[in-house]
Amino acid sequence: MLVREAMSTVVLTIGPAHTLRQAAALMSARRVGAAVVHDPDAGGIGILTERDVLVSVGLGQDPDTERAHAHTTTDVVFAAPSWTVEEAARAMAHGGFRHLIVLERGEPAGIVSVRDIIRCWAPERSPHAAPAVTA
Repeated sequence: MLVREAMSTVVLTIGPAHTLRQAAALMSARRVGAAVVHDPDAGGIGILTERDVLVSVGLGQDPDTERAHAHTTTDVVFAAPSWTVEEAARAMAHGGFRHLIVLERGEPAGIVSVRDIIRCWAPERSPHAAPAVTA
């Protein structure tokens, strides 16, 4: 299976001046775990993940004053829509991250996450499957 078949095409794009609270609210509303940060002044495209927000809050930083640019990963590994999900999984495992921005013609076309890959590899849930465990 290819990344283009597994990726989410819902791409939340924010600016570097968004506060972490604004970013978290947008991610929550869209039900996504990462936002693409478009910052032409800092080299283009970066990514802000729910983990980045969590780390900041855990450090006691104020999500109303902390800006996305201070928490954005700019050394990003990008995927191509033509990658296999195995290639994407290897890149994630090697880099220790859970989201890849998928670029097509230099622009974000989607995001593929570990959850997307698991969905591709896991068998369909049957009506008789064990209930999901929640934390």
